[in-house]
Amino acid sequence: MSGHSIDHSFALQSQKIITHITRGSADSMTAESYLNKILGGLYGQALGDAWGMPAYFDPDQTWEKFGWIEEFLPAPDDHEVHRGLPAGRITDDSEQAFSLAREYIAAGGVTLDATVRAIVAWYDRTGGDESRYVGPSTRRGVQALKRGEDPRIAGRAGDTNGAAMRISVVGLLHPGDPMGAIEDAITSCLPTHGTNVAISGGCAVAAAVAYAMHPNATLDGVIAAGMMGAEIGRQHGTHWIGASVTRKIEGAVAIARKGTDEKARLRELYDVIGTSLAITETVGAAFGVLVMANGDPKRTAILSAALSGDADTVGAIACAIAGTLRGIEAFDPAIPQTLDRDSVFAWYNVPQIATGIQGLIDKNK
Repeated sequence: MSGHSIDHSFALQSQKIITHITRGSADSMTAESYLNKILGGLYGQALGDAWGMPAYFDPDQTWEKFGWIEEFLPAPDDHEVHRGLPAGRITDDSEQAFSLAREYIAAGGVTLDATVRAIVAWYDRTGGDESRYVGPSTRRGVQALKRGEDPRIAGRAGDTNGAAMRISVVGLLHPGDPMGAIEDAITSCLPTHGTNVAISGGCAVAAAVAYAMHPNATLDGVIAAGMMGAEIGRQHGTHWIGASVTRKIEGAVAIARKGTDEKARLRELYDVIGTSLAITETVGAAFGVLVMANGDPKRTAILSAALSGDADTVGAIACAIAGTLRGIEAFDPAIPQTLDRDSVFAWYNVPQIATGIQGLIDKNK
């Protein structure tokens, strides 16, 4: 655990909405139920990542090229970042998440040292110095860590969406316990994304996933947990420029629930909430497409890709939450089968990661 002291005032208010979250009822889940949701979260992370990978930065360009992206597709040859990647290929979003999971399993929980090991090892393994898709905050943070800087301050200027794209595994480790997920998410963010806006976004996602692990979780509860995490997370880290993640989530959900057609709502999400590398935009947009899809993992992936911008990151976040909420049983079997066939995804041995996460949950009961 991180050892951070968290102000529980906002959490207590949020409990009026998240009424059925108790550790006792979560602990009564069967091993099979846990594994269903863990696998849903891990495969959901990869689903949204790989599905959104070929999308362009602008929705008009994506729609003109593909229409709706309704299957795994390779990146187009003129894609600025992902050109050359085959259909079903995950990117840094899922690779970092799975790297963190492996180190946390080995360490027996979330620690600062395990976080550093995971991120630096992933960076070196994938040729981070030359990679087109390593985020700017991650690159700065890793380079600072390699210079020997204290990991508690190495990410003091990190404000982009890398904190949120990889954090779902922290939520999976805290079934029905958003507050525990928030505390560990702060630790997980610090080495590369130590600003209050980045920590706010990371905590929003971790809390939403932790809540989604609960057997009685609802979509409204997921939204409330995410907003709670965003508010508490914003109290930590270097004070930085950035919109409120809480308000971005609130605005995105309002757009998602309008009566207009899907393309009009996606265009409004793109224009008003945004889908750039800014973590406030990415997290807000992810909650928007999650709500538009009513939590269905595949529909969430389709909408994330159609939204465009940093679509793989929006998709990774949104589908990790959706997959956890609905469980792997909600997936078309062709989705995990396609992911399993890709060499990069297969290297991480996601079923083994799921078993390891389940083992840590059982150990920490």
